[in-house]
Amino acid sequence: MLLHIPAVLTAEELAHCRAVLTAAQWGDGKVTAGQQSAKAKNNLQLPLNHPEHRALAELVLRALGRNKLFNSAAIPLRVVPPLFNRYDVGMEFRAHVDNAVRPIPKSGGMRIRTDVSSTLFLTDPDEYEGGELIIYDESGSRDVKLPAGDMILYDTTVLHSVQPVTCGSRWASFFWTQSMVRNDGQRQVLFNLDQQIMDLRTRLPDDDSAILGLVNVYHNLMRQWCDVM
Repeated sequence: MLLHIPAVLTAEELAHCRAVLTAAQWGDGKVTAGQQSAKAKNNLQLPLNHPEHRALAELVLRALGRNKLFNSAAIPLRVVPPLFNRYDVGMEFRAHVDNAVRPIPKSGGMRIRTDVSSTLFLTDPDEYEGGELIIYDESGSRDVKLPAGDMILYDTTVLHSVQPVTCGSRWASFFWTQSMVRNDGQRQVLFNLDQQIMDLRTRLPDDDSAILGLVNVYHNLMRQWCDVM
């Protein structure tokens, strides 16, 4: 799945994030990379112990909680608190795959399986050159560069990279989700079905037999495929 989710942040939320990050002391992005991916990573990151990090992460999590498209596609069980990165001129992240399991900071040792990756763009495409997120999958490679406040969601199983920034600065929030549905094909089926139900509900009453039948199918599939442990 590769899904563009527009306007995850409101204009006010985006402005607040940018103001905080403008004043922040950034650290080395390698601190959250695995042993292999650290060799491919050259960027900056808002330190986890930064006094504003928790508030910014909670702002993004609240935005995700109200976003119907994210919840329909990811079917989230747990989300790693969002991180924030910055690519200045010459910085990049060469092709890599994200760790299959990641710790949740300050959780007493809790870890999650990473099923879904997300990048929430905090700078507009005209503020920097280069910096495209490249997704490599069975269909080839796809470039992603979205407006500030928009997010791309993709399966964590795929290789991906960030192209070198040649002008300006690229800022984003990124995080991983453990889905209640481990299998990406099953998540895609549920997402497609849910979107069809939402479309029908704009044209038919909620007690229409077709809608009730599809909702019944959706929840019965959830019962078969969901893992809530």
